[in-house]
Amino acid sequence: MDDARALQGICRQSRTSAYSRAHLLARVLTARTLPQRSFQLPLRGRHLTPDTTLQDFSGRVAIVTGAARGLGRAAAVRLYQRGASVAVNVRDATRARAVADALGQRALAVPGDIADDDMPEELVRRTVDRFGRLDIVVNNAAMAPTTRFEGITPAEWRQALEVNMTAPFLLIQAALPTMKAQHYGRIINISSTAGRMVSTLGGAHYTASKTGLLGLTRAAAKELGRFGITVNAVCPGIIDTELTRESATPARLEVLAATFPVPRLGTAREVADLICFAASEGAGYLTGTSLDINGGDLMM
Repeated sequence: MDDARALQGICRQSRTSAYSRAHLLARVLTARTLPQRSFQLPLRGRHLTPDTTLQDFSGRVAIVTGAARGLGRAAAVRLYQRGASVAVNVRDATRARAVADALGQRALAVPGDIADDDMPEELVRRTVDRFGRLDIVVNNAAMAPTTRFEGITPAEWRQALEVNMTAPFLLIQAALPTMKAQHYGRIINISSTAGRMVSTLGGAHYTASKTGLLGLTRAAAKELGRFGITVNAVCPGIIDTELTRESATPARLEVLAATFPVPRLGTAREVADLICFAASEGAGYLTGTSLDINGGDLMM
């Protein structure tokens, strides 16, 4: 009777049709049969306890470049936690092994400078030799120089483009034969809000390279979709990582964060979870996109 009275009140207020009243009644009765779950929003960017039973990447194999710290480390951890085998690329061999050891037995350390011409092919070869396949590539390795426009040397300009744009291109090329043979692949390029607009902290070469990476993402997506390969970009804003804190003082970061609609810095874990979505089987119809995660700092 309580449900009926509630429905009558709703209908009188909204002057609904007979069809709408029946629809509303069905919703009320359905809601009464569902279990009620308590839910509390995370505070100050802290996360709810992760679902440790989620193994949606079981059997999948991923490569993550720049995996020593920050976004790359977080992405490698989340993919591994969710069942993937992960090849981690870090320039320094000791740090690469430390990351792989911390992850576990399904991790492989493949040290080397991803900007070297031969490194992308070696990274793919060693990954496939170890795990037998390659499903996911996360192009995360980057340099974020803060040199102002007039101070950028030709060498620094070229280095930024080599690391931030050319290396991802070569790694995608190297991964293609394996992914095409599988008729499956997920490529995620880590760009930036800088690529969508202009960098807050980085120099002109950082903005130019991250913008170029978005163009590469769209061009690759257009050509590779017919092979079952999707290519997307994730564009973080100012995220609380070691690199960010090396580029600005805590006071400046606090001032910047206060201007965002969500007034805080993002976390590496939040970005990693978005990377995992783009890498998932459920994102099979998502390609050529630029996925923004910036607390509302850029809305477009």
